Amino acid sequence: MSTVDDAPSGVPIEILLVEDDPGDVLITREAFAEHKVSNRLTVCTDGADALRFLRREGAYVGAARPDIVLLDLNLPGIDGRAVLAAIHADPALNDIPVVVLTSSRTEQDYLRSRELRVDTYITKPVDFDSLMHVVRRIETFFISVRRAATA
Repeated sequence: MSTVDDAPSGVPIEILLVEDDPGDVLITREAFAEHKVSNRLTVCTDGADALRFLRREGAYVGAARPDIVLLDLNLPGIDGRAVLAAIHADPALNDIPVVVLTSSRTEQDYLRSRELRVDTYITKPVDFDSLMHVVRRIETFFISVRRAATA
């Protein structure tokens, strides 16, 4: 797990990126930095670590609750499908928005993800412009949620 604080101003968006490919982690970090989204990005490289983080177990007892999860389905060990099912089944977690970023193009994975209320399903390879579009949508969503909360 690694955490990068890129929060120049305002309340940062707490983002959990669950991704085992270092290249995909890098492009995601670059997209958030390029768009200057105030965020704190935590990376877990497998499903077991992601579940410990989400449940604030072990080393993650004091971890911040993520505002959003960016989830790869094809992870070592406990895969993203199992992580998604665990998020959906847990009342303490099932209101966290989840964006699936995956190489899986199967209709079965897409439909199962939709059943588990995934907010967005994006297939890789994700080019930088597509990822920037996702980053803008995340930022717009959280700005509107925070404005509504303070109104």
